[in-house]
Amino acid sequence: MTAAVLADAPLGLFRDLDRPGRVLEHLTPNWFASIMGTGIVANAAATLPLHSPILHSFATVVWGVAATALVALTIAFTAHWILHVDNARGYVAHPVIGLFYGAIPMALLTVGSGTILLGKDLLGITAALWIAGTLWTIGTLAGIATVLWIPVRVWGHRLPALLMPVVPPMVSATGGAILAQHIPSGTVRTEFLALCYVLFALSLILGARIMVTVCGELVHRRTPPVQAIPTIWITLGLVGQSVTAANLLAADAGSDWLHDIGIAYGICAGVFGIVMFAVATCLTVTAARSGLRFSMTWWSFTFPVGTCVTGATALGVTFGALNIVAIGLYALLVAAWAIVAWGTVRGTVSGRIFLPA
Repeated sequence: MTAAVLADAPLGLFRDLDRPGRVLEHLTPNWFASIMGTGIVANAAATLPLHSPILHSFATVVWGVAATALVALTIAFTAHWILHVDNARGYVAHPVIGLFYGAIPMALLTVGSGTILLGKDLLGITAALWIAGTLWTIGTLAGIATVLWIPVRVWGHRLPALLMPVVPPMVSATGGAILAQHIPSGTVRTEFLALCYVLFALSLILGARIMVTVCGELVHRRTPPVQAIPTIWITLGLVGQSVTAANLLAADAGSDWLHDIGIAYGICAGVFGIVMFAVATCLTVTAARSGLRFSMTWWSFTFPVGTCVTGATALGVTFGALNIVAIGLYALLVAAWAIVAWGTVRGTVSGRIFLPA
């Protein structure tokens, strides 16, 4: 917050709400996307081919913010379900808002990966692994639940947001690859990597099916409503996360043929990602000219771009030139994160962001 906002907050806090209790009344699951978007800023920085104490400190602070926000939001969301159960059930049944229940496992998984990458310096490696392992387990089980439950209910819809409940197993595969680096070689490690590949395949197969539908809609010039345009960026989340997972898992497995498959897949997915990046950018510019207003869907600008950073970094191990791409994308990620985070803070202070859409 700036000094002006801090000075105004005591008098203007929740000024758009008729009572403070309404903060919890319409707390939807897409709030967890803010933790995903914040956490990926930290995690992507930790994997960049840059070794800067300032960058590392920045990433650690951002991870701390994401972890703290995860605890606070989990408590608030639980209170929402207890105090406003009818609203909560209504949002579960909503054909669009319900899709964002996929953000909950991804928030857990993102913070968990950051705990190993950055939190270990503060907590110690043993505590970091226990916390990360717990978050990975809960996040993976919750992600499988969203895959098996939500898409079946709304499969007829043709929205990019349908990817939200399908991507969590891919995030589990990436987080599992990070965890596997701390598992001693042997049967347990091999079986764990095999599980991660199963999660990778589950997410990729279902995600590819949805992606075909979404692209078909775009080809026929059927785009989401203006306020839903940011969700187009979610398509990049599956692309970037799958490239990251494929190459990290191959590195953990130490297999030349898996490495070659990871590289080949990364190149193909990367080309598709470039096309989708261009399409998403053009649609976003058009939407901005048509009166796109800030909402929590703007967090779709962050996590997907962050996965492109980690994907480019993973491929950069083989193709060094891609490290420059990763750094450039990271700069774009931080800029997007700063803008969206500022809008969220302003909406939180006024209370407007807690009003039903």
